[in-house]
Amino acid sequence: MKKIILYFIGLLLLHSSCTGDFEEMNLDPNRPTDVFPGVMLDQLQYRLVNSSIGRARGFSHELMQMTAPRLSINNGLHRYFVEPNNSSGFWDNHYRLMTDAEDIYKIAEKLDAKAYMGVALILKTWSYSLLTDAFGDIPYTEANRVEEGIVKPIFDTQKDIYINLLQNLELANELLSQSSTFVYGGDLIYQTDGAAGILKWRKLANSLRLRMLLRILSKDGELNVRQQLEMILSDGAKYPVFTSNSDDAILRYPGNFPFFNPYFNARTLDWREGTYYTEYFINWLNRNNDPRRTVWATTVNENGQRVYKGIMSGYPSNVEYTVNAHSSYRDELKTLPELGIVMTHAEVELIKSELALRGFYTGGTTELHYQQGIEASMEQWGVEMPSNYLDQEDVKIEVGDGFDAKLEKIIQQKYFAHYFNDFQSWFEKRRTGYPILPRGTGIPVENIFPSRITYPNYLQALNQENLEIATTRMGGDTQNTKVWWEK
Repeated sequence: MKKIILYFIGLLLLHSSCTGDFEEMNLDPNRPTDVFPGVMLDQLQYRLVNSSIGRARGFSHELMQMTAPRLSINNGLHRYFVEPNNSSGFWDNHYRLMTDAEDIYKIAEKLDAKAYMGVALILKTWSYSLLTDAFGDIPYTEANRVEEGIVKPIFDTQKDIYINLLQNLELANELLSQSSTFVYGGDLIYQTDGAAGILKWRKLANSLRLRMLLRILSKDGELNVRQQLEMILSDGAKYPVFTSNSDDAILRYPGNFPFFNPYFNARTLDWREGTYYTEYFINWLNRNNDPRRTVWATTVNENGQRVYKGIMSGYPSNVEYTVNAHSSYRDELKTLPELGIVMTHAEVELIKSELALRGFYTGGTTELHYQQGIEASMEQWGVEMPSNYLDQEDVKIEVGDGFDAKLEKIIQQKYFAHYFNDFQSWFEKRRTGYPILPRGTGIPVENIFPSRITYPNYLQALNQENLEIATTRMGGDTQNTKVWWEK
């Protein structure tokens, strides 16, 4: 035994004498010792965007009557029941990714790389805005601080979270205005490292700010919402927003490893044979000869003609639809580079349309922004708006129409503009009540349109005390509990 011990001591002494420093012996000359922000940024953007379009297809499309499952025996989003599995995956994924956002900010701060600091704040704000609008009060100020010994973070109020997120976007705009390039690369969304890319990120920061401020406009007085909106709208140089489709925040999947459209190899059964567009969605597009259906939906043979045909939403549990007898997602969407939607110019124009309707000075009329929003959405999907599109009864906005009639049509077009855009159509329905969706005959009487996603069940064991404080403050942890801006 003594010989073995002496042998290992000898080896250590030998290595020490050869290298002079034991730690240097373990350094890999081919592995960098420092991580630059660009190395992490592209992966963060890719994963966040994948989660976003996954939430759109897996949650919003069904709940908002864009699609419905072919067969549904128990519950389901189309029957206004939010399954528990809709919370944990979304919650876990975004909190994990926010660790990367924090790391990018800290690394960039040490390097004085202000562009990356600004982008990290924008991505962090976008992610947390989805979380808080879906759940309500959530861990924020103490989130992702395990290294500091915080394993049971408090739940911040949604009001306080919004205050901080809006401040983040203002700071991001300032940081980016002091930058000229993305020196370390890694930007998949705008794919440019010069001044043009910097400006587009500033536009995204301020456009997101418009979205969030409009969402909480009813809380003006608690926060200076109207003042912030007027400040952004009145100073386009300091607070630039999207002005054309070239500004769209879309991660255009390059189609090379590892950045593929996440649906590129989805089986036909999973992609379209188990899910069909609804009658509400398809009939509206059919009735108005909307060309976006040619990009979004398949046709089926009916009486010798190719037609777009939908199924009921919220149908009784004994209904089962025939495979391939109704319209579903086109296979081309599985590899479409432009599917990675964060925010679009179409949405910004429709935001401005509503703000003009509410008396804000936007530089245009309600009708002009409305038209430009529709045109931008059609351009985004590669189709041309028919010459008579705006003259149709479902679409037309006239100066003499009342406030509610105009708002309903603005949000109806926003509904289509939010196709594959995370939870936005759900959030807007909760905020405005539009679009007015028909109630399926199979929806149980006690089920009402959900206002939120309930917290993951495991939080009862991991952070029970802070969870109970939050749920008591909010008035419960049910899918019908309204969040701060909805009350």
